[in-house]
This record gives sequence, structure tokens and C-alpha cells, in this order.
Amino acid sequence: MKKTMLTLAAMAFTSTPALAADYIIDNKGAHASINFKIQHLGYSWLTGRFNNFDGEFSYDADEPLKSTITVNIDPASIDSNHAERDKHLRSDDFLHVDKFKTAKFVSTKISDPKDGGGFDLHGNLTLHGVTKPVIIDVDKVGEGKDPWGGYRVGFAGDTKIALKDFGIDYDLGPASTHVELELHIEGVRQ
Repeated sequence: MKKTMLTLAAMAFTSTPALAADYIIDNKGAHASINFKIQHLGYSWLTGRFNNFDGEFSYDADEPLKSTITVNIDPASIDSNHAERDKHLRSDDFLHVDKFKTAKFVSTKISDPKDGGGFDLHGNLTLHGVTKPVIIDVDKVGEGKDPWGGYRVGFAGDTKIALKDFGIDYDLGPASTHVELELHIEGVRQ
């Protein structure tokens, strides 16, 4: 009986709500971005982004806690605005893109809304062949009709991950053990 109840609860959680709409992340129109920053020796910030990614999400403004999202990232698309550094970041010292060709985030739950309308998005991030749970602090930016007859919704979020948690142990110094991720997601309703 207990197993049956857990199975039913899991199915209820992962099911898409009847009124939820499905969205595709608008990366073709450059209305979405995955950015990162990490301290450089503790003296400044090195910033960059991933140029190639896609994803989809389900969202219902009346029941946002039932929303889900999946984002697929091409780690070889890392761009720190410096070709030699990007080559090193793609190497086995860091992302090892020849071996680990994809990175992925899959949501598992959304917390109760915070004051001001934000929420915590819980999920599993797979990077460098390692999957770990992460929590992204998310704010809804807005939603509505677009000028082309479609409907869009947008979110912004940020999180911080430890390189060693994902098997990246290249020593960048004590100030550079974590990477901050900043996400901007705009979806087009399907």
C-alpha cells in the first residue's frame, strides 16, 4: 500500500497539469542566455556564456508549483571572449567536451513562492559527466502576447556551483572554487 501511494504521489508530481502550457525556450531569437562568472585569482571576474542550448518547460500561472523545465547545453559552446582560454576550458582540465558532449538541467520540484514572487527551482544538473542536485533562485520577469501573435513568459535565475562537485579539480586558487550561473529564459508557448 505504501509503495502504491508513493507511486501515485510521484505520478501526480510529474504529471503536466491540464491547464499548463508547454513552452520552447527562445534561443533562436537570442531571448535566452546562460551566463557564468568565476573569480580570476581573487582580483577580478572572468565572465562568459554558453552559446548553444535548448529546452522546454511547462508552466501554468495559476499553479506554478507544478511547472517543469528541461534545459540541454552544449558545453563545447562555452565562450569567454578569448579563443585560447575557451580551448583550455573545453579540454580535459575542465569540461572535457570530447568525452562529455552534453550538459543538462532537469527540474524536480519548485518551492512555495517567496515574498516578491520568486521561488526556488530544484533540479539535477549534469555537467562533466556528474549529476548533482542544485537549487536555482528564480524570479518571473513577465508574460503576455508578443508582436508576432504568440504568447511568451520569461524568468531569470541564478545559482552557484562548486567545481569539485562536478569532478573539475583544476586548481585556480582559493578564490576560484565556485562558478556563479545567471540564467535568462524566455519561452514561446506552443
